[in-house]
Amino acid sequence: MTSRGQSAAPSHRQAVADRLHSAAIHLVRTVASVDGQMGLSPARASALSVLVFGGPRTVGGLAAAEGVRSPTMTALVNGLVADGLARKRVSNDDARSVIVEPTAKGRQVLTRGRARRVARLEELMVQFDDDELECLRRAADLMERAVAARDAGASARRSA
Repeated sequence: MTSRGQSAAPSHRQAVADRLHSAAIHLVRTVASVDGQMGLSPARASALSVLVFGGPRTVGGLAAAEGVRSPTMTALVNGLVADGLARKRVSNDDARSVIVEPTAKGRQVLTRGRARRVARLEELMVQFDDDELECLRRAADLMERAVAARDAGASARRSA
């Protein structure tokens, strides 16, 4: 064992990563089964989720977060605005830039949607005992830490 991050053999780490990947996809699909109750397409729900849980941003920033081109995001944002789920405002920093932010209605739709997803996940977890739930809590902590470290590294590289 050379260091904390290198204790597992690459083949073991790869096998665990493969299982986590598969489990994550199945979990997302399972909890997403309740998303239709929001009345939004998956793309619009995802964009609104970025705004509600990630904060206001430009159309370009939202497009980058969602991995789509700005024209595609413009159409999604226009639909969210038309439905009263988001609004556009001029940036305080640059009058040429438009910021997209969720409305109270948009926050409510997403908060309820998230609650339905969490309830669905909780239904799946009813079979687990306290030790198993603690194991899942620790796994969630570890994955959150890994993502935070990756994000911090990416942020440091951008500012360098």
